[in-house]
Amino acid sequence: MRPNHTLRRCQGLLLLAVCVVFLSCDLSLGQQSNGTDLPPDAPKPASAEAKGFFARWAEFYRQDWSTKSASSPAAPSSTPERRGLPSPLDSPPFPNSDWSYGGSPVIGEPDTNSYPLMTAINQARSRTKLYGWIDPTLNFSTSSHSNAPEANDDHANRLEMNQFVLYAERLPDSVQREHMDWGYHLTALYGTDYHFTTAKGYWSGQLLNDHHEYGFDPALEYIDIYFPQVGQGMNVRVGRFISIPGIEAQLAPNNYIFSHSLLYAIDPFTDTGLIATLKLNEQWLVQLGITGGHDVALWTPDAKPSATACLSYTTKSVNDNFYVCANGINNGKYAYNNLQQYDGTWYHRFSKTWHMASEAWYMYERDVPALGGTIQPETGANAAHCLPGEQRCTAPEYAAVNFLQKELSPHDFLSFRSDFLDDKKGQRTGYATRYSENTIMWCHWIGSTVQIRPELRFERAWDTTAYDNGRRHDQFTAASDLIFHF
Repeated sequence: MRPNHTLRRCQGLLLLAVCVVFLSCDLSLGQQSNGTDLPPDAPKPASAEAKGFFARWAEFYRQDWSTKSASSPAAPSSTPERRGLPSPLDSPPFPNSDWSYGGSPVIGEPDTNSYPLMTAINQARSRTKLYGWIDPTLNFSTSSHSNAPEANDDHANRLEMNQFVLYAERLPDSVQREHMDWGYHLTALYGTDYHFTTAKGYWSGQLLNDHHEYGFDPALEYIDIYFPQVGQGMNVRVGRFISIPGIEAQLAPNNYIFSHSLLYAIDPFTDTGLIATLKLNEQWLVQLGITGGHDVALWTPDAKPSATACLSYTTKSVNDNFYVCANGINNGKYAYNNLQQYDGTWYHRFSKTWHMASEAWYMYERDVPALGGTIQPETGANAAHCLPGEQRCTAPEYAAVNFLQKELSPHDFLSFRSDFLDDKKGQRTGYATRYSENTIMWCHWIGSTVQIRPELRFERAWDTTAYDNGRRHDQFTAASDLIFHF
């Protein structure tokens, strides 16, 4: 069978599975389950029920774009009380209201989100939610052939569809502490950004073998089980999830800036396995997990048992958060993206409208094949610039990034990012050089459903010509994306 036929069949099967799960859960328009499944104040406007599906969908956007607030027009008038420290940030305009950690929903945070599609389906009455976004992008670059190692607009001077994403999701109720609860998440992603989410073994041939510009990736599939009486609540996630450390994430709305830092572009993307997140008290949180390694399915030869351990501390004022992780730790021997990662982030709030997020990491792989040697590297991975005569060597890299944010209004914020990367053996980018990058971006919301994020970015490779496929030391880009939520 030709690869494009296989891809379409896989897409169809996944979307069918999403629909089956979606319909099998509590989504019936006129049907409700017990009080723990549905908010007691879920909106039930008779006039809305009388309208058709597309009329309700259009009405959501009409209200959303006409309101002066960035909050959803379909949000309940009263919500369950948050359990824990107050949220430090406003969201919108920022991507998150809490200092983020991976591998778990925010324990103690009620699910109050309403989405246009779910409002059209059943007035947002169910805990299972179907939603997503479309993210077209445009960039102008001084490079002619490629913007790499920039991500996610690595194609120079292009208008393209970075992400078309569909979520099916049910969040566990982690506010209550009376009974176990559960949730799940399924993601279908199509676009050029599948380059930055693909894991070996998850239909990866479209990228690693066929080098398709556009592709499909079931980026996230996991279940959550919440245990309320362990500490202040513990969530256990099983499946494929985003590699947990770091400020940035693969899904477009979860980031301050449209383009990604150099630090992000080369670190792990997704892991498959188990991660337990335990809230010890309002300030301390610990995570322990075991996975098959980074960016590989458990059934591939590259998979190997790998440990993850993280610790998070938030001050009582919520002005500071420190989050440190040892991620995907095993013997460190060369395999597909078998990165040994040690990561630390620090979030600091200067005032109600100013905050920063800083991150630094060190990564390495051992026994990486030498460039030009007799040992062939993995498909989709680079060799290392080893010393003359070496057939293998250790390939380390370290990086740091800082984001500085200013909230201008409930609809607007500015972000400035400075980024440094030293790819010492060139194993991650293909060039053994130091890089620097500076970006300024303005994010503007239209209601709570449309984001526009124009940016200006300048970066440099200091030791060799690493940009535009090895032709340039420097690169300047002007770019923007537009996220349309549905």
